[in-house]
Amino acid sequence: MGSNKGRSVLLAKRGVEEWLVKAVMAMYEGAQTVVRTTEGDSKAFNVKVELHQGSVLSPLLIVVVMEMISTESYEQVCLWKYCMQMT
Repeated sequence: MGSNKGRSVLLAKRGVEEWLVKAVMAMYEGAQTVVRTTEGDSKAFNVKVELHQGSVLSPLLIVVVMEMISTESYEQVCLWKYCMQMT
């Protein structure tokens, strides 16, 4: 998705309050995980992906992002159709 600032701007554009964006981002900050195998668990390491697999918030965040993408796409198509009618 890009930078944290970019995500904040996109979410704010959709009406998500800044305090909520900061709270969600704080949950992902400094996240660590281990790999579990039959030989035992690995040492903990940092997670550096934008959306953590298995996170309770993952489905919600995916829906929010997909809604934003579809709305932006729809608005662009409507604008394009309007502009074409004017020419």
